[in-house]
Amino acid sequence: MKHAFVFPGQGSQFPGMGKFHFEDSAFARKLFEQANDLLGFRLSDIMFQGSDEDLKRTNVTQPAVFLHSVIAFKSVEGVMPMMVAGHSLGEFSALVASGTLSFEDALQLVSIRAQAMQKACDLQPSTMAAVLALADEKVEEICAAVTSETGEVVVPANYNCPGQLVISGSIKGVELACERMKAAGAKRALVLPVGGAFHSPLMLPAKQELAKAIDRTRFHNPSCAIYQNVVAKAVTDPDQIKQNLMDQLTGAVRWTQSVQSMIHDGANHFIEAGPGKVLQGLIMKIDKSVSAESVN
Repeated sequence: MKHAFVFPGQGSQFPGMGKFHFEDSAFARKLFEQANDLLGFRLSDIMFQGSDEDLKRTNVTQPAVFLHSVIAFKSVEGVMPMMVAGHSLGEFSALVASGTLSFEDALQLVSIRAQAMQKACDLQPSTMAAVLALADEKVEEICAAVTSETGEVVVPANYNCPGQLVISGSIKGVELACERMKAAGAKRALVLPVGGAFHSPLMLPAKQELAKAIDRTRFHNPSCAIYQNVVAKAVTDPDQIKQNLMDQLTGAVRWTQSVQSMIHDGANHFIEAGPGKVLQGLIMKIDKSVSAESVN
């Protein structure tokens, strides 16, 4: 059996996340305290006692999901990853799992990424929308047409599974695209309650800020291939990993294509490590011939 570990992104957080690990494992408690010290605030207190709203703050959400995911991965015994991937933010957890980044360096980058994304969101009102049951090619065509005709930014952002694609851009651009998607036969084209256009050109200021931090961080040779969002194929070269990580902020999360590439390269058992079971569900929609489980 060829095991692939996958790691979730922003949106999988929930009140009380990680508390079981904290109470059950001395190793987990050590990582929680390390994270609290590195971030300069009690992330663990917010994770265990905070409300949904508390956990939705980007500077909290991203470190919380990352921390929970790394601890969940470390709790798995006797199974080594033969390949790894992460959905958006989850790529940082995947880089720790593959030994490409140390826990401390990855957490620092996650924190910088979260703050830079929030600043980019504040610069220009923007949003995202989920499009269901419309061919990827049609979604791409409509986004390109809206951008070309109106000058409003709207692009495909998350290729989650066949029939489920998220678009991202300016508020007007996304609204116009949603109208056209519904007219083209989409089952739903629903604007999401998010405060920014993640994985779109509007994240360029955040990309520039994150790139500086990535450039001064040491990346090691990974112990296994990482299938990165923007290229959806196996990558092992540290310099290429760095560049793809930078490009991810303004580029699409090609999750469907990444999972298909992993299966093509032999993965037949996927383990989702982190809060929730979203990726497990997406993987089974992408290819029912493989098995998938989650470790929370």
